[in-house]
Amino acid sequence: MMILGARRQRGLSAASWYLFAAGIALWVLGDVVYGIQSALVATVPFPSWADGCYLGSYPLLVAALFLHARQRGGLAGGTLIDSAIITVGVGIVYWALMIEPILLDDSIPVLARLVTAGYPTAGAVLCAVIVPMLLQQGARTVSQWLLIVGSLLTVVANGAYTLIPLTDGFAPFLFAGYLLAYAFWGAAAMHPSATLPPVRPHDNPGRGRLLVLTGSMLLVPAVMLLQGERAGGRSGWLTVAFGSMALFVLVASRLNGYIARVDKQAVLLRRQATSDDLTGLPNRREFERLAATAVTRQPCQVVMLDLAGFKHINDRLGRAAGDQALVAVAGLLRESVRDGDLVARMGADEFAVLVCDSRPGEAEAVAGRLADLVRRPVHAGEHELLLSARLGVSSGSGADATELVRRADTARYAAKTGGGHLVVYSAGLDEQAEAAERLGADLRHSLTDGDFHVVYQPIVELADARTVAYEALVRWVHPVRGFVSPADFIPIAEDNGLIVELGEWIMRTACRQLADWQRDRPDAPSYISVNVSARQLSEPGFAEVVTGILRECGLEPRALLVEVTETAIFGGGVAIEAVEALHRAGVSIALDDFGTGHSSLGLLRTVPVDVLKVDKSFVDEITGTGRAVIVDALIHVSNGLGLRAVAEGIETAEQAGYLRELGYRYGQGYFFGKPARAEDSAAQIVPAVGELLDQGRGHQAP
Repeated sequence: MMILGARRQRGLSAASWYLFAAGIALWVLGDVVYGIQSALVATVPFPSWADGCYLGSYPLLVAALFLHARQRGGLAGGTLIDSAIITVGVGIVYWALMIEPILLDDSIPVLARLVTAGYPTAGAVLCAVIVPMLLQQGARTVSQWLLIVGSLLTVVANGAYTLIPLTDGFAPFLFAGYLLAYAFWGAAAMHPSATLPPVRPHDNPGRGRLLVLTGSMLLVPAVMLLQGERAGGRSGWLTVAFGSMALFVLVASRLNGYIARVDKQAVLLRRQATSDDLTGLPNRREFERLAATAVTRQPCQVVMLDLAGFKHINDRLGRAAGDQALVAVAGLLRESVRDGDLVARMGADEFAVLVCDSRPGEAEAVAGRLADLVRRPVHAGEHELLLSARLGVSSGSGADATELVRRADTARYAAKTGGGHLVVYSAGLDEQAEAAERLGADLRHSLTDGDFHVVYQPIVELADARTVAYEALVRWVHPVRGFVSPADFIPIAEDNGLIVELGEWIMRTACRQLADWQRDRPDAPSYISVNVSARQLSEPGFAEVVTGILRECGLEPRALLVEVTETAIFGGGVAIEAVEALHRAGVSIALDDFGTGHSSLGLLRTVPVDVLKVDKSFVDEITGTGRAVIVDALIHVSNGLGLRAVAEGIETAEQAGYLRELGYRYGQGYFFGKPARAEDSAAQIVPAVGELLDQGRGHQAP
């Protein structure tokens, strides 16, 4: 069995088993010799050739156990020192109680004394290599336990063989101990756990090891006490013995308290290193570690999830409410996943789900259930929140855990930027991400090199097509790419933060242009309109930046109209505070693309708005077979709240005439002029516009 087990091992571990098998073979030879001698003679001489085989097997057994302990990590750190302490203590007991009395007994022949003392000596040496296996930190395999028990049986049997006379009544029990050791060793070699990789060693003394060390140290004064009593019980021996014991107990008690604190801190640090403090879920590091193990055993997929608009919850209701919302979402995810799947918090409002043993389409089904689950009302303290999630699902087989997480995160980002809720990874997403990264890098260079310019589109009075203002818009002409649409680069600039620098440059350029017009042109517009993104509004001190630009350009605050979208301010918080600060400074505020975002009429009451810009999609409905209900309603809302309404996207005289009849005073669109550079803006309004407006005056609503 030992040889068969050794053949199943790999690398250096097989050497220890072959060496152990050689020692067992020599021991079995001793049994054979002893059996033959017992059959031939009435009394087997002592020592005999059998004793030579027995004692000769111990060096092989000790070497094999030492090699095995070293390979299994049992000699790492302070374990070797602890083993030496225990071995010395046990060795002193062996010497004082067994070995020394035998060696000093002149009634026994010298060879017999040496052989008799050899057995407990071999047992002590064997004990020295068993102790590291007992002290090894972490769980031991079944094979290791079988090896340890077989070796301990041998040590006990050796001691009994030395101390107790070999009578007919005792011999069967003694030999049974040796035979059981054979069985345990053979089972240790054949057990499947013998092929498991070694555990990673660490030096962390626990209470069990401390107890064993304390007992080993107490062996020395105990022997001193025993020897002192044999010598007549002199008080000096008693004082030294009991004093040593007291010191050992006090030191052990002190160390026990220290170890208790260290263990408590170690548990806390381990929990902090592997779990999220807020939700109790595994963190990113632990998720990636567990995922790396899972993907080697079964097909897995990863679902990445983040919460849309979560930042607005923190801004509007406070971080405490945001934390409560995250805890609630974490609880929903934990309770809803299948048995065997894993939920983790990856950071901020991002979560990940490892879908184990997945079949095609299963991860998408799990993601769909999670999306529906997150849409339910979530309680955060006294608030009931309605959330939505963007989810990305990894795909493909044969990928490792890191790649699965990357794919799912790429898909989640695609859902976020595309305005969707669930995206499954495909190779095309990587190409899009790489293209976005290259575009972002080019954007950075072009911002430095001056490849951007500002164009101006007129805002006119519908009554006579007189230009009253201009809206400043940015254009990018790349030296290689050529014209790049704002729809392509603005989202990327928002994502990488360059929109803050770009937006400030647009506002400064537009304000300087307005100052030049007001200085040089008698028909100069009364104000300039500039779009501001959500990212800009969330920047600390944004209002101070704007007022500083106005002072720098010599403009009054009323000369600037800041356009914000419903989506940018719907969440409240910092964005609303920035808008309110601008309005207090005298800057006018326009709500852009009204009706296409969250469409909350409550915004018109809670946000200081001066201008309502009606989106082009509603203007398009007033011609042909469309209905003008929304644009009609919005002009009444504007008039009722004292707001100026500007209709965007006017492309025909018919639209301009109808809007004028509805009561709109201001309009903007290609009909009046396309966005143009500053030097071309004066020629925007062509003479034919007035005539076309006259043609559209009699237009009736469809």
